[in-house]
Amino acid sequence: MLAATARVAGDLDVAEECVQDAYVAALAAWARDGVPEKPGAWLTATAKRKAIDVLRREKVFRSKMPLLVEPAEAEFPEESGVDVVPDDRLRLVFTCCHPALAREAQVALTLRLVCGVSTGDIARAFLVSEPTMAARVTRAKKKIAAARIPYRVPEAAELPERLDAVLTVVHLLFTTGHTAPTGGDLIRADLVDRAVHLTRMLLALMPDEPEVRGLLALLLLTDARRATRTDAAGRLLTLEQQDRSAWDRTAIAEGNALVLGAFRTGRVGRYALQAAIASLHAVAPSYAATDWPQLIRLYDELLNRWPSPVVGLNRAVAVSMVDGPAAALAEVDALAADPRLAGYHYLPAIRADLLRRLDRPEEAADAYRIALALVANDAERAFLTARLAETTRPARSEH
Repeated sequence: MLAATARVAGDLDVAEECVQDAYVAALAAWARDGVPEKPGAWLTATAKRKAIDVLRREKVFRSKMPLLVEPAEAEFPEESGVDVVPDDRLRLVFTCCHPALAREAQVALTLRLVCGVSTGDIARAFLVSEPTMAARVTRAKKKIAAARIPYRVPEAAELPERLDAVLTVVHLLFTTGHTAPTGGDLIRADLVDRAVHLTRMLLALMPDEPEVRGLLALLLLTDARRATRTDAAGRLLTLEQQDRSAWDRTAIAEGNALVLGAFRTGRVGRYALQAAIASLHAVAPSYAATDWPQLIRLYDELLNRWPSPVVGLNRAVAVSMVDGPAAALAEVDALAADPRLAGYHYLPAIRADLLRRLDRPEEAADAYRIALALVANDAERAFLTARLAETTRPARSEH
């Protein structure tokens, strides 16, 4: 609705208001006349009509007050005969990723407006507080208004410069769905499916971009485990505990082919490297039989391209399988000094697991408690609570 209305309004704030007004209108009309056969179409049509009304009022204002307002180049946005980006939602993603905005502002604004991700969940993805992220989104919207950045679908030649921001948006959308930052369920399938759908359309739009192939491969290979990530009761299962025979082999085959295609171009970026890591996990016959040394090499290359502390933390897990938990613990403790990981619950959770493997139960228990204070997803909380109970359970009676 927002994407379709924004095409008419030419302004994201106006489009948001018109969409909200359409919902208000629906409350009255549907209570009186019943829910229409196609409620989505009814809402979208109503929002578009309200946007046209706004434009007409602005036209009258400009005609009455010509000295106060600069004349518009066109009274109404013209619909192009050929759409560079054929999907409304993907079109709005490209439009919001405007180079005049800072990269984090582009991504945060797009996740909030286009993808429906809450401000709190976006903040967790960026490893910042919710008030900080809310301020960034607000500043981005104000800059759009102050700088008079128009709602305009970028031309084909402009797409490459916006591609990295678009890929970041879709990747974070998938990540938010793959392991929901908050709520009772581990997975938000609607967000995962939306991210995969957007990436498929992006690949159709830009088939020669290796990072688009890499991102789709990463999403497919990661989501191939969806059915096995929790048991029948909804309890979280670790990668080691999952039934690999139930993984989606069709998705894995497609993902592996995309990884190979991305690497053959010789222009390998962070998404293709992450996809290669996911591929090694997907093809391993068991957790123990995973090619951990090769994973470390891929993580090293990924850190060169994308020096993220989260990548370093994931690398430490692979190090624990090659050089042992003590070596990995040293790396995790070094990463703990990075302020970006201060509220990241996976840091103390991984540290707790390493301490548990080193038979240091009291320290492990303390780390599990720190992780529990930071986690907001019920499935992850239940998993950490169970691990804490196992760690603090007396090994033998004192009498």
